[in-house]
Order: sequence, then C-alpha cells, then structure tokens
Amino acid sequence: MAKHIFVTGGVVSGLGKGITAASLGRLLKARGLKIAAQKLDPYMNVDPGTMSPYQHGEVFVTEDGSETDLDLGHYERFIDEDLNKYSNLTSGRVYWNVLSKERSGAYLGSTVQIIPHVTTEIKEAIYALDRKTEAEVIITEIGGTTGDIESQPFLEAIRQIGHEVGQDNCIFIHVTLVPYLKSSKEHKSKPTQHSVKELMASGIFPDIIVTRSDEPLEESIKDKIALFCNVNRDCVIENKTVPVLYEAPMMLRSEKLDEIVCRELKLQTREPDLSDWEAMLTRIAGAKKQVRIALVGKYIQLHDAYLSVMEALKHGGWEHGAEVQIDWVDSELVTKNTVDKLLSGADGILVPGGFGDRGIEGKILSAQYAREQQIPYLGICLGMQIAVIEFARHVAGYPDAHSSEFAPDSQHPVIALMPDQRGNIPKGGTMRLGSYPCVVKPNTHMSKVYKQSERIGERHRHRYEFNNAFREILQEKGLVICGTSPDETLVEAVEISSHPFFIGVQYHPEFKSRPNRPHPLFSGFIAASLAHKS
Repeated sequence: MAKHIFVTGGVVSGLGKGITAASLGRLLKARGLKIAAQKLDPYMNVDPGTMSPYQHGEVFVTEDGSETDLDLGHYERFIDEDLNKYSNLTSGRVYWNVLSKERSGAYLGSTVQIIPHVTTEIKEAIYALDRKTEAEVIITEIGGTTGDIESQPFLEAIRQIGHEVGQDNCIFIHVTLVPYLKSSKEHKSKPTQHSVKELMASGIFPDIIVTRSDEPLEESIKDKIALFCNVNRDCVIENKTVPVLYEAPMMLRSEKLDEIVCRELKLQTREPDLSDWEAMLTRIAGAKKQVRIALVGKYIQLHDAYLSVMEALKHGGWEHGAEVQIDWVDSELVTKNTVDKLLSGADGILVPGGFGDRGIEGKILSAQYAREQQIPYLGICLGMQIAVIEFARHVAGYPDAHSSEFAPDSQHPVIALMPDQRGNIPKGGTMRLGSYPCVVKPNTHMSKVYKQSERIGERHRHRYEFNNAFREILQEKGLVICGTSPDETLVEAVEISSHPFFIGVQYHPEFKSRPNRPHPLFSGFIAASLAHKS
C-alpha cells in the first residue's frame, strides 16, 4: 500500500499548492521513491475540456487522452512521470458516476447521500491510483480553498482515508498565505490560524503547514503558527516566491520539507540526488543571451491559457543559454496595417492551438509574415492548420482556402473534419485525444530536429485534420509533408524546405517538454530564432 500525502490550501486561491505538491514530488523522487500525483477539483464540470481557457487556463492532456487541470502539467514537468486518467477527478465526474450507479441499481435501493456514496466514490478514485501504479507515495492535491462549500465532500473523503490507512501512512500538508502589511511592516499569522481552524472543523489536523509569502518570515511568526496551529515547530515550512519556478524544490529542500515528510511517514530513504536539477538551475542562471518570440494567440489576457507552451519555450531557451522574452500578440489586432509593427521585432513567431474563428485572419497574416520574411515559425495544432491555409491561399492560389470549422461553405477546405467526426458530435471528450504515433520523413527539417526519421509519439487534442483531397496539389506547390500517421492517412506535420525553420505540427509538443529535457521542436525553434537574430 502506498503512503498518502494530501495537500490542501487556505486563505485564498492561487497560492501554489500545485507547485508545492510538484516540488515535494521531485524531492521524494530524488530520494529513490516511486511517486504518483493527482488533483481533485471541486468544480462541477466532468473535466475541464469544454471550459474556456479564461476560466482555469490551459487544458493539459495526458498520454492516455485525459483532459485535465493545468496543475498536472506542473506535476509532469517537476516529477517527470507521465500521468493518466486516474490523476484528475472533478465533482462533476464524481456525481456523474454516482448517479449512473444509482440509475443502474448498484446501490440496491438505498437512499443516495453525500456520505457514504459521494465520499466513497472520491476515495475509490484515490485508491485506484494506488492500485494502477507502483507508487510508494501518492501526492493528492485538493483544489479550491478550505471553507468552500464544494470542497467539503473531498475533505471528508481524505479524512476517512487518513483514519483507514493510519497516521504512519498518511499526512496532511496545508498551504496558507501569510500576508505582509507594509503599513505596520509585519507579517500576520491570523489568516493562517483561521484557515487551520476551518480545516480542523472538517476533522483534519494538518501535520505540516507551508506558508506562502513574498518576504522572509520572522521566527516569531513561525513560533506563533506552530503554537496556535498545533504543529511541531520544524513543521512550519517557509515557501517564499522565487525568481524561477524551478528553484522551488531547492528552496523547500533547504527548509527540510522532504526530510520531515519522510520522518512523519516512517520512510527510510537515501539522501536526495538532485545533481541533474542543480545542473539545470546552473544553466538557467548562466543564460545570458536574449531571444524574442512573438506568441500570436486569442487568449493572451490570461497567460496561463498557454502555460505549457510558455514553459516549453523557456526550456528550449535555457538549453541554448538564452532567456526567452515572449511578446504576447493579440491575433485580433493583427491586420495588414499592423502586422509589421507587431511582428518585425520578433526573432521567432509561434501560433499555438485554439478554438473558434475569433482572430483567425490575424493568425493567417502572422504565418504569411513569417514565411515571407524568413522568420522562424512554429505552428502548434491550430497553428499548423493556419500555416496550411496560408500556404493554400498565397502560394497554391486558392484565395478562399479555409478550414471547414470556420468557413463551412469554402470551395477549398484544406482543413476539414475527420470522417468519423461528421454529424452531431457532442463537444466533451470527443476529439482526437492523447498520444498517437507519427512517422517522421527522412531528410527534412523535422528529422534534423528530432535527430531521427522514424516513429515518435506525441499528444493530440483536436477534431479537424489536413484535408487529403488537397495533399497532392499542395505538395506540388512546395509544402512538405514531413510527418504522417503510420498508415500515411493523417498528416501530422508540414514544413517548407526552402525556409530556415517553418514547421507546423498537428499535435501538442509542449505537453512533453521538461525543464531539464526540452522538447526537440522547441529546442530547434529557439536555435533557429537565435540564428535569425544574429
């Protein structure tokens, strides 16, 4: 049976519970432990797949095709373990399962209630991750803020688990805000005290309190939190804001978080081997070059909508000793009159994924500008489709070329629905999701980037595809199809061979990038952008 660590949050949302959980996972893995992580979200959506990026940021896709919360991206980048469908659970999924069981008679006529039926469903999801992995430690983050109405069934479920597995096999970590009042020049512990009191009212007594602050805490504040919140003094862990996200594990290591967790869980481990992580941080600190990337999107007001893309760009930059500066370009503002002003200063142009026709013409203009001005271009998912549309319009000579998603009546739909997607298809969970193989064509820019011309595996999240009816004519005009499905029926990647770097991929490479192992496409894109700059 795995040991369980539950991470809750208090006072306000957005404190960084996910970073705390991910950093702890990295530290424990460095001690030789097998780690699994999951996020329980209290919202009523079955999954975040149909939610606007403005609500919760990006949708992170796992290898098995689950659409999940963006915190799972942090888990994968820090812990470097592929997660799965057992790693994310929402209230919507819980109630869906409970009501489906009730309709099928699984409860044998019982009155269905929050306790025990809903809490049992939550517990089953947590125990399932234990059964489906070989993890020695499972880290479970509870979304939301302690005191929220929708969080109560989750808190009751983990309270029950704590009782069932015993105190040597389960600990509770509570992350709270310790605000600093500039007027009195002091930190205040009262919000943490109230949050812990709220948690205790749910029957959960935290073993460790992680304090979030921008300024270092006074020792007297830590003493007060330990006293009033009934934890050992060394179990008050300071989590300060760090300049680089990936410094968080080392900061928590300096606070001995991993040592205390192992002590509380009676785990006998080696000292952590963080040499690879430390080498990565050294590369980050030594990154002196600058490279400017224009990210042309439609959700740029919330940068978390492109969180994995943003992180993957940083990973690629650090590998080449460069800090990536992102110019956030609203695609709705890109017109023939503004495109040069908005993009002329870019060393590279990236068009990420997205849905809906808002800002599409601005993205097409951006791809055209990159192609004509010989600026490195990386198109991801919709960004690849944009590159195909632009090429069909301005090179192949089809002025009305478009995607049938945006222009159903176009005579030249170079992007169209997959054959099995036609008809009245529900929006939730019906796209091409998860990891699929792609065969890279030899002697292409793609094969040079990947350093291979054989099968790779990448994660997808889309419904529309390259229309094979136009494959031959676009190839004749110079568009290179550099990646296909193994049976060659689906176009996975395109490029322009005469361009220094112009690649569009139907999949999402950003989901597989790691800070100490950047994805080849992002590494190649940054290298080309640096070359263009110089």
